Amino acid sequence: MAKHLVIVESPAKVKTIKKFLGTNYEVDASGGHVRDLPKSQLGFDVEHDYEPKYITIRGKGDVLAKLRKEAKKADIIYLATDPDREGEAISWHLMKALKLDEAESKKVYRISFNEITKTAVKLSLKSPRSIDMDLVDAQQTRRILDRMVGYSISPLLWAKVKRGLSAGRVQSVALRMICDREEEINAFIPEEYWNLEAELLAEGMKKPLTAKFHGDQKGKLAIHNKKELDQILDKLKGVKYMVQEVKHGERTKKAPIPFTTSTMQQEASKALNFSTQKTMRLAQQLYEGVDVKGHGTIALITYLRTDSTRVAQEADTTAREYIENQYGKSYVSEAEAVKKNSGKIQDAHEAIRPTDISLTPAQVKDSLSRDLFRLYQLIWKRFTASRMKPAIYDTISVKIKAGEYEFSLSTSKLAFDGFMSVYVPEEEKEESNGVLERLESGMELSLVTLNSSQHFTQPPAHYTEASLVKALEEQGIGRPSTYAPTITTILARRYVAKENKNLYVTELGEVVNHIMKVNFPSIVDLKFTANMEYLLDSIGEGEVEWKTVVRNFYPDLNEAVKKAEKELESVTIADEVTDEICEVCGRNMVIKYGPHGKFLACPGFPDCKNTKPYFEKTGIPCPKCGKEVVIKKTKKGRKYFGCEANPDCDFMSWQKPTTEKCPDCGSYMVEKGNKLLCSNEQCGYSMNLKTKETNS
Repeated sequence: MAKHLVIVESPAKVKTIKKFLGTNYEVDASGGHVRDLPKSQLGFDVEHDYEPKYITIRGKGDVLAKLRKEAKKADIIYLATDPDREGEAISWHLMKALKLDEAESKKVYRISFNEITKTAVKLSLKSPRSIDMDLVDAQQTRRILDRMVGYSISPLLWAKVKRGLSAGRVQSVALRMICDREEEINAFIPEEYWNLEAELLAEGMKKPLTAKFHGDQKGKLAIHNKKELDQILDKLKGVKYMVQEVKHGERTKKAPIPFTTSTMQQEASKALNFSTQKTMRLAQQLYEGVDVKGHGTIALITYLRTDSTRVAQEADTTAREYIENQYGKSYVSEAEAVKKNSGKIQDAHEAIRPTDISLTPAQVKDSLSRDLFRLYQLIWKRFTASRMKPAIYDTISVKIKAGEYEFSLSTSKLAFDGFMSVYVPEEEKEESNGVLERLESGMELSLVTLNSSQHFTQPPAHYTEASLVKALEEQGIGRPSTYAPTITTILARRYVAKENKNLYVTELGEVVNHIMKVNFPSIVDLKFTANMEYLLDSIGEGEVEWKTVVRNFYPDLNEAVKKAEKELESVTIADEVTDEICEVCGRNMVIKYGPHGKFLACPGFPDCKNTKPYFEKTGIPCPKCGKEVVIKKTKKGRKYFGCEANPDCDFMSWQKPTTEKCPDCGSYMVEKGNKLLCSNEQCGYSMNLKTKETNS
């Protein structure tokens, strides 16, 4: 009979942890939260100092019944939920739901570990503790504040705009940031400027060098218009182009720091094209444990919700030893000073790193799905690179005198790859031009031609998921666990649409944002929300009493809601009309939204109740019948391309078809990444898209 019971959150962890512990331990899972505020009411008692009312979550009765049976058999119970304030709250709720605080004969402890490895789990059992009520109170406050905003304002949006809308303490601020950026873009006035380049030849050269106009002897000079350009060109007529200065130097590129939740989401978006939600889902699997050939079920990364870049001393030492063995001592970075932590659980978090650096991406590739592998590889490379020496470039910069003006050109060559032998950032490109090495001060260059080009300054870029996460973090809004669900919510509510990674505010989003700004200015105020995050952190550190925050927040919110209910006028949002004709009554069908996304409906409802699936059009003719190819989804949500004439035409493809024909066999070509592939697998012809663009 097991005398020890370990309760974790996710069932996926049970198998991983069970093999670390002996037969004297039983491991079971709560499946996340077991108690919550009731959905049917506000969930806290305003008349009795905001005391929360917790109930068992529907469907968790059987889970709790099983855990009670296991708890009765055990002498010692370890609550091993996730190492953050959400996990701390789940442990507290488990203790209350299982009445463990009333069982005097049993010892109940809280344990936590940053990684699911044998060493970490065993170590946590040696240092059990009591539940940190400061962290629990911080989570309770966050939950109650979110409930206050959501349950107070959302019904107002339902009544005044349309059903199914919502407001949120963080989501409404995120929406405002996107709307503010849209306003910046719309208000932007482009300014003209010109670039001027000189193509120059040195004696013995066959290929000209391209030097950029820099300015005059006073410094850098911008060319604002054609008139200024013509004046410069007039003064350049007949002048000699002389090498004035050649500087040889060195540029150092520092190794990146390990991933936090935010930087992992940003880099996965840029490098892998993953949404924040997808990144977190995959990271959760890597953290909880996957089956790896020769190792069984093991966790591959440390805890995924963190804003710390700290690395445990043991992991740091192991990484440096690995790098020295694999790449040589010259690649190992200088040892860093270890920061003392304050003893709080938040400070115990590490950066996101591999649990075992010796498990290289190549070793686990065959055991992981493509996307799991790509994310693990990104994390592994980033962490390994963080323990390596900087990359060093040899640089050459040249100043060229042309009359009263100066032109310049520069190049760099990688001299020591350092961390870049493992991890090359997306934006890093080598600019090598060996010809510059032959240039000397005083050398005369002959002018081949002067090239000028007109440009206009560009407005700020639309937010992407990656840049929005970065902006939220910089403003101090939300925390590692909130970024992905916040973005998912504003997309699901259709306040924002995503096209080619960019986030665009919709008409509905503009209406909701306007309502929030006018009626609830503090809720969507960036500084107010950031200060609230600071207060929540202060509660977790035991510096602020949680009910003080709630008492100061709710009355003003409640007053604003009552005022808005009286003064706010109803707003009508028209449905988007399509070219699709209703075959029953002949009207143009409109796009509606249901639990499973978009669908087409007749605007004549209730007289005409015709509906049909909505498929996103591609503008590509079907290779089989000539009708249009549309984007469809399988029952499991996987995207594919099919003919709009289905079931009369059975064309389907997992890759996007194109109008291109294979030059070898005549079959249609499909897009995959940056390549065009022949759809006939027996043919195997492929073409690089960039090559095609160049050829065209």
